[in-house]
Amino acid sequence: MDFNMKKLASDAGIFFTRAVQFTEEKFGQAEKTELDAHFENLLARADSTKNWTERILRQTEVLLQPNPSARVEEFLYEKLDRKVPSRVTNGELLAQYMAEAASELGPGTPYGKTLIKVSEAEKRLGAAERDFIHTASLSFLTPLRNFLEGDWKTISKERRLLQNRRLDLDACKARLKKAKAAEAKATCEGDTVPDFQETRPRNYILSASASALWNDEVDKAEQELRVAQTEFDRQAEVTRLLLEGISSTHVNHLRCLHEFVKSQTTYYAQCYRHMLDLQKQLGRCGWTQVSEAPYLLDPLPGHHISRHLCGHYRTCLPTPEQHLTYHYCSYHACGTHGDWLGPSRRDSTLSRGGGSPRQWDTQGPGALRLRGS
Repeated sequence: MDFNMKKLASDAGIFFTRAVQFTEEKFGQAEKTELDAHFENLLARADSTKNWTERILRQTEVLLQPNPSARVEEFLYEKLDRKVPSRVTNGELLAQYMAEAASELGPGTPYGKTLIKVSEAEKRLGAAERDFIHTASLSFLTPLRNFLEGDWKTISKERRLLQNRRLDLDACKARLKKAKAAEAKATCEGDTVPDFQETRPRNYILSASASALWNDEVDKAEQELRVAQTEFDRQAEVTRLLLEGISSTHVNHLRCLHEFVKSQTTYYAQCYRHMLDLQKQLGRCGWTQVSEAPYLLDPLPGHHISRHLCGHYRTCLPTPEQHLTYHYCSYHACGTHGDWLGPSRRDSTLSRGGGSPRQWDTQGPGALRLRGS
């Protein structure tokens, strides 16, 4: 118990000394030991790395899981060291709804058959998304979290310890400075009872001259300064090595970033392949045709409208040769070539590959309809 009380009193004295030194530095009443420029650059680089790592981590989590409630739930499971339950992706949920709709509306109808095929594609997209989230979490998010929760906490701890060592060093410097000033004053004025409250909170027996006592005080302050300087230099070296390790952290994060890009590329390639297969299936079944509209809306500025042999309308961009009177629409999915179409005007003449001209009437501003249809 006695040992604990002594240690508690010593810690309280050290804390008070540091607090006084810190306060005086803030008010400009005490000198502060400055770190070298290289060390300051290392500190700034470490702080920047930590801040941007946090931002990238949070935004990547938003990308992988846009639902904030789900992110909070996953965070709580991780803090409790419990396994995160499997969650249905949005694509898989959409596939389930489409399959149920097809079953209720009639799986034998064209709409029902299309719903079934699209639901299968959405299910594959959901599975690909699940794999992407899992891979990205392991290869990218986990290393970033490990840095913030491991390496950065160690760096922060050593930096706080370095700050305390610096405060102790500056307090010793201030104490030595006051002791020397008091010694010089005592030497000039003769024997004077020293005020030890100005230099250190200890009791001394005044058995010698004031000058001799101040000499002892200066010697002790110098000894404490040497010890504080040694501890500060040792802690500064430890902190410097940790800060220089940020370069290794950048290399590791670079490798993880390549892994993230690779997994994202694989994911989008799978999505493109699934949707391309779905489009081909729907095209072979002939379910992509749309009923002919009785009229067309106004085209965008610089666009023209053509009607293909299959009865579909198509809006096409003008060719780069703006001086040409007619424009040609690209090959259509129905197997017929596009038509030559003049600018939108009443009684425009439409011709196809040397065939007889067909007359078009303007039903509205910029809207065309075949005469007689």
